[in-house]
Parts: sequence; structure tokens; C-alpha cells
Amino acid sequence: MNTATADTGSTTTGDQSAARQLRRSADDKMLAGVAGGIARYLDADVTLVRFLIAALALLHGAGLALYVAAWLLIPADGEDQSLAAAWIAGRQNRSR
Repeated sequence: MNTATADTGSTTTGDQSAARQLRRSADDKMLAGVAGGIARYLDADVTLVRFLIAALALLHGAGLALYVAAWLLIPADGEDQSLAAAWIAGRQNRSR
């Protein structure tokens, strides 16, 4: 009985950490995969996420700024670093 409980707990923890990584989607993308990655992370429809980003861009202008920030700060599928982190690391290596 204790092993079943331990197995269930360890499986749940491993599944949650693997499923909850925010990454830009390589498969479901129109520009940079930001909406696809956010939709996958939130388990939502990508069309709804794209609509919300477009609405924010048209109504307040914040959607475009948030999209660009997400593009720079969220790593792509299969990547270890975001574009901003890679750029900063490159600048640090060049200055040494």
C-alpha cells in the first residue's frame, strides 16, 4: 500500500514539472510561437490566446510589447536559453 502511494506521488510530481514548462512552440506558431507556447502552458485554445494578444495590441498597445517581451524572454522548444539570455551571455563572453 505504501509503494502504490509513493509511486503515484513521484509520477505526479514528474508529470507536473515536465508539462508545466513555458516554452515557445516550434509546431504551433505563426510568428515566434509565443501564443502556441502560452496556450500549451495554460492548456487553452491557441486561437483564444492569439485573439487576446491581438485585442491587447489593438486596444491598449500592450499586446505588442508583451508579445515582443515574451519572444525575447521565453526559450523556444529544445533550447536551454531565451534569446535575451543568449544575447547577454554572448556579450559577456565577448567582453572578456
